[in-house]
Amino acid sequence: MEAIIFCGIQATGKTGFYTSYFLQTHVRISLDLLKSRYREDLFLDACIKSAQPFVVDNTNPSKAERAKYISLANKHQFKVKGYYFRSSLTAALERNNLRTGKALIPKVGMLHTYRKLEIPSLEEGFDELFYVELDDKGFTIKTWDHEI
Repeated sequence: MEAIIFCGIQATGKTGFYTSYFLQTHVRISLDLLKSRYREDLFLDACIKSAQPFVVDNTNPSKAERAKYISLANKHQFKVKGYYFRSSLTAALERNNLRTGKALIPKVGMLHTYRKLEIPSLEEGFDELFYVELDDKGFTIKTWDHEI
C-alpha cells in the first residue's frame, strides 16, 4: 500500500510524471480532474478502504496541505512517498505559456502557489522523498539530499 504525494508549482511536470511512472499502478487523485474536495475525499476513502495505491497529483505547496494526505496514509499503514518537482519560477512560467485552453494557468495563480511553496521534509511524515526535475530530455529523479 503506497501513497504518493506530489509537491510543486504548476507546469513542473507532475501530471506527465504520473502518466509516465504511475498510470498503470496507482489511482490518480487530482483536483483538476475531480473538481471538488468532496469528490477528492470520496476517491481517497475508496483507495484507503480498498488498499489501493494512489498518487495525489496536486500542487500541495504547503506543509498544512500535505498533512491531510500524509496523516490519512500513515493512519492506515500506507507507505508515504513524496516527489518534489524542483523548477525555477521562470522555467515553469515558460512551460505554462506553451499551454492552451483550461490547461493555461493565469500567471497570478502560479505566483500565488509559488509564494505558498514550502519545501517538503521527512519530518512531515514521509517515508521517502525524491526530487524530480524536467528538462528537454525528460524527467530526472534524485534521492532526497536535504538540499535545494
